[in-house]
Amino acid sequence: MKINKEKIDIELARKKMNIKALAEAYGVSRARMNVILNQREVSTISAGRLADALGVDVTEIME
Repeated sequence: MKINKEKIDIELARKKMNIKALAEAYGVSRARMNVILNQREVSTISAGRLADALGVDVTEIME
């Protein structure tokens, strides 16, 4: 699944979160979160976990 980094950045701004807070909510290090976000292609499980960490529906962060 392709994630949209711009949409994720918008959600981070709405939630007043940074990458570190997102990584903590997701359950990984900040460095690993950067790798996930820069990949653009993620598994369905990762997309779901990312959406949960942001508190949004998965369709809101997909391309």
